[in-house]
Amino acid sequence: MNYEEALQFIHSTYRFGSKLGLERIKRLMYLLGNPQNTYKIIHVAGTNGKGSTCSLIHDVLMEAGYKTGLFISPYLEEFTERIQINKHHINKDSLARITALVNDKVSLMLSEGYDHPTEFEIVTAIGFKYFQEENIDFLVLEVGLGGRFDATNVVEEPLVSVITSISYDHMEQLGDSLEKIAYEKAGIIKAGRPAVIYPQADNIKKVIRDVARSKNSPVYEADKGNIEKTRSDIRGQWFKYLKRDVFDLPEIKINLLGDHQLLNGLTALLTLEIIKKKGYGISPESIIKGFSNCRFPGRFEIVNTSPLIILDGGHNIDGISSFTKTLKDRFKGKITFFFGILKDKSPEEALELLLPLAKEIYTLTPLSPRALKADELAALIKKHTNIKVIPLDNFEDILPVIKNADKNEIIAFSGSLYMIGSVRTLLRNNDMANNL
Repeated sequence: MNYEEALQFIHSTYRFGSKLGLERIKRLMYLLGNPQNTYKIIHVAGTNGKGSTCSLIHDVLMEAGYKTGLFISPYLEEFTERIQINKHHINKDSLARITALVNDKVSLMLSEGYDHPTEFEIVTAIGFKYFQEENIDFLVLEVGLGGRFDATNVVEEPLVSVITSISYDHMEQLGDSLEKIAYEKAGIIKAGRPAVIYPQADNIKKVIRDVARSKNSPVYEADKGNIEKTRSDIRGQWFKYLKRDVFDLPEIKINLLGDHQLLNGLTALLTLEIIKKKGYGISPESIIKGFSNCRFPGRFEIVNTSPLIILDGGHNIDGISSFTKTLKDRFKGKITFFFGILKDKSPEEALELLLPLAKEIYTLTPLSPRALKADELAALIKKHTNIKVIPLDNFEDILPVIKNADKNEIIAFSGSLYMIGSVRTLLRNNDMANNL
């Protein structure tokens, strides 16, 4: 296989759907020699904040001198983003070679009577094998969907499990209550292995604690009282970490904007404390440098300053709520929105949050078969407001709007990550992203 053929094979497995369960991935990993057992894993589940928390932990471990893998989903602009080591994406030759190997093992599985692995299972297997070949020290592993039956849960002995913010999403697979969703996410907790919980509602924490107790796993709850925001601007925010029994830290800068990102940072710090207590060297300098250098594309990302252009892939209600809260906290004027969303992501609830801030809205169709069409979204918006709404036929129609914008205007792209990635590439290729 070459790189293009590898991608074609990977994406062709989309037709097998998203089927939760561990039987297929366990067999596939066995045939590959169980590479996931050869490095230390920080396993991260949750509805929101997984990517930011993973990136912060990864960047600190990298700055501490460890060869650190990062497995994330989905990608924004290029498939290779999903599998990284020390901020370097998997090279295309390795991806092609390992994909061919995985394909051979899939053929063997099928001959044994197993169902075909899903696309996410294939990608997970490729990542695990690549990280083994590269002899990494740590892998920061983001769950794909849920936790208990997610393909990444083939990991049997994580160094630590982390549960980030829990809210409503993927309810058809995970359940119709926050307690049921929390139970599925807590499925990544393993016997005797520590678990870290992001600050959240008591009913959610109780579910996670109960799962951990059933597995004799110690639980560490991030406490909002241990963090104090000192200042912020569009470049980032600064805070003090008041818990000094493991790390004695000065004021820390984080580039990620929004109060929720401070709590993600708090969760990452508690996780790093546990790793340090297990005997791994993590200095205050590595934390300061890792946090200050960490970037997470597509999450309240300011890509241009004149006009101000913000990209945010808060693709569910909790994410969009955090996005709009940060907008209100930071800016006073009305905003020009470009908005696109998937049909199953509660578009009307999202509009309740966006419309009070909007000067006008341009609608887009994300590049997904589940997308709500731009004209359908525009019609929906017009039922709720009299502000100007314009559906765009394609992404290139964005360019003249931005070119003609006043230099003091605020332009925000919000919604599906499938849209945000396409926009990010378009703006960079047309010299409209001076911060990238």
